[in-house]
Amino acid sequence: MSQYIQDMIQTRRTLHRRPEEGWTEFETMWHVCSHLDQWGIPYLTGTKVINTEFVMGRDETLVKDAIDRALKHGVPQTFIDKTEGYTGAVAIIDTGRPGPTTAFRCDMDALPVRESQDPSHEPAKLGFASERPGFMHACGHDGHTAVGLTVAHWLWDHKDELCGKFKILFQPAEEGVRGARPMSESGILDDVDWFVGSHVGGAFKSGEVCVQDGGFLASTKFDITFTGLEAHAGNAPHLGHNALVAAACATMMIQGIPRHGDGDTRVSVGKLVAGEGRNIIARSAVMQMEVRGQTQEVNDFMAENVEHIIEGVEKAYQVTADIKRVGESSTLVLCPPAMDKLEEAMRNVKGIKMMPRYHGAAGSEDCSWHIRRVASHGGQAAFFLYGCEHKGHHRPDFDIQDEKNLPTAFNIFVEFAKLVNGQNG
Repeated sequence: MSQYIQDMIQTRRTLHRRPEEGWTEFETMWHVCSHLDQWGIPYLTGTKVINTEFVMGRDETLVKDAIDRALKHGVPQTFIDKTEGYTGAVAIIDTGRPGPTTAFRCDMDALPVRESQDPSHEPAKLGFASERPGFMHACGHDGHTAVGLTVAHWLWDHKDELCGKFKILFQPAEEGVRGARPMSESGILDDVDWFVGSHVGGAFKSGEVCVQDGGFLASTKFDITFTGLEAHAGNAPHLGHNALVAAACATMMIQGIPRHGDGDTRVSVGKLVAGEGRNIIARSAVMQMEVRGQTQEVNDFMAENVEHIIEGVEKAYQVTADIKRVGESSTLVLCPPAMDKLEEAMRNVKGIKMMPRYHGAAGSEDCSWHIRRVASHGGQAAFFLYGCEHKGHHRPDFDIQDEKNLPTAFNIFVEFAKLVNGQNG
């Protein structure tokens, strides 16, 4: 096992112990950036890589708590100041020779999932399970970050064999599709000729890889706060305005939004917290929900219907509703030359099985914004999947078998870099 691979596995396991939600990844960023500093690799942070006008779903209280936690775990105040309160970093490797600019993206955030402590779960068995109860890298982003950091190290060590420039995007807040758009809107991708993103797992097993040629659903995430008026549930219920009942009604109506004839749709009310007590007309209710659509137009149809329903419920139940869009993603723009080049790189990696291009419908991926941004100025972008043995993403027992599967992604990125930025390329 090469030193690069050993370091990558160690990085993944270190990050796995300290999972952080989107927009709070300060410890993760420090791990990444301190290594970049150690190797001498320049990087940008803060508002140089995040356009704050496009930030969604960022909770200032959680950010402050995360900064306090990071300081207690040894992150220097000088580094916190450098971030300007926003997670996200971009490593920039310039070979000093003319050539294309190539960007690779990896996401950093974790999920509010309590990790399994079952002895059969590898992180528990080997002692690198989450140290933060209720939070876990349950989607493999710790692996993505470890791959990206190791690729950056390899590129820096081999820059004399390459030409052009590389950018490695360490993106915050992929969960809830919140981080990619403000990063892409910073302009950091506007000189990029080639772009590649990736994800571990999905429908594929260890050793299987494929290029994605569709299937990303456009999505809009909502947080909705209903506010009514308390009253005694026994002697004066007529004086209250029931936010709980209003939210429950909205939930049922949202489930009944007509499906669209031009593409698949999804709707999910994932969380609803309401009320103050059994004998009190509920003053408050908070809902977290989402819609998705096969096309941007279909998704917009779903989102607009949600807003219409909430407006109606406000009037019917005499409550007020604050509705916020806290995340958005789009569909996948296809760039055939990039897809072909990515498959050429895959064929150069030994010991993997290249699967047919994948168009499986499923979730959403905010890497779609990066891809759109690159394609909008004539650049080429593509996205690939590499498998692992898992029982489902976002579960307490999710795992990626890092020693077996992360080298696959590392080698594909390296081979792609050699193809498009090799001095004889």
